[in-house]
Amino acid sequence: MITQVRLATFVALLALLVAPYAAYADQESDPLPSWNDGAVKTAILDYVLRVTTEDSPDFIAEADRIATFDNDGTLWVEKPVYTQFVFVMDRVKAVSNQHPEWKTKEPFKSVLDGNTEKLLTYGEKGAMALVTATHSGMTTVEFNEIVSNWLKTAKHPRFKRLYTDLTYKPMIELLHYLRAKGFKTFIVSGGGTAFMRAYTEQCYGIPPWQVVGSSGETEYRMWDSSPTLVKLPDLLFFDDGPGKAEGINHYIGRQPVFAFGNSIGDKEMLEWTANCKGLCFMGLVHHDDATREYAYGPNSDVGRFPVELMEHALANGWNVVSMKDDWNQVFSWSQSDAETSSTQPDAQ
Repeated sequence: MITQVRLATFVALLALLVAPYAAYADQESDPLPSWNDGAVKTAILDYVLRVTTEDSPDFIAEADRIATFDNDGTLWVEKPVYTQFVFVMDRVKAVSNQHPEWKTKEPFKSVLDGNTEKLLTYGEKGAMALVTATHSGMTTVEFNEIVSNWLKTAKHPRFKRLYTDLTYKPMIELLHYLRAKGFKTFIVSGGGTAFMRAYTEQCYGIPPWQVVGSSGETEYRMWDSSPTLVKLPDLLFFDDGPGKAEGINHYIGRQPVFAFGNSIGDKEMLEWTANCKGLCFMGLVHHDDATREYAYGPNSDVGRFPVELMEHALANGWNVVSMKDDWNQVFSWSQSDAETSSTQPDAQ
């Protein structure tokens, strides 16, 4: 009996001695090795420590640790055009033999002619016409297979790598770090929900049910004697600008306490996050690295980051990531001079 008491006492003392060193070791390990030491990295680590420490006045219960991330330009490359838009153009070309009228009908003609500059002038209306033509009239299963197969072969024109290789390593580390600290991570993007769900779990560890995006209508039908969902040409929900806050409320049902974007389309999501109860974190990725990725901002057709957004962010204490200064590595693979200079970057 005495031996058991002594043993228990020894174990308790040992635990007291080891605990401080364990905590110190945890603090010394770096969960964000691709982030350079600086104000933004410090802000992230400090925020997570404060909201996950139980005796902290800023403690947030796990159920309320909701983190939302834009996708294009925040988690992976969006230049020279959005990845889904590249997919749409490839689909137009792939099925154009079934639509001879497209040879003279815009915006399809511009796609077939390879005139991307003219294609972009058709704006949102033109994009919707292309998406409607290429994303409907098939079952959801068929569409998922088409996207998955495309992602296995389609390569970026500048980096010559699969689009799934073009995720930002620092942001992947951030996603892993937040989840390790009890956060639930969601994609909230203007991209198509069905398109993103084909790769978000593989690329980010985010399952399909934690993806909020723009969505088209579907209809339940019997297809070849089997119950299916068929994609229709009608838009159900557009998840950009104010729609992001609305989409979060509709599909997630909780206000984020942590949000990251990269453009004017994310402003409302970050504003709504900033109004959360308790301590909140708002971040923006600023693309200012023409050597390793792209440098663009106020006048860009894709991922526009106007001067007023920068001013708003700085005035309200949002964290602006300089890709050039805050990240010591952009992608998970090593970038050679040939890969990074094969195409002149868009510096808008």
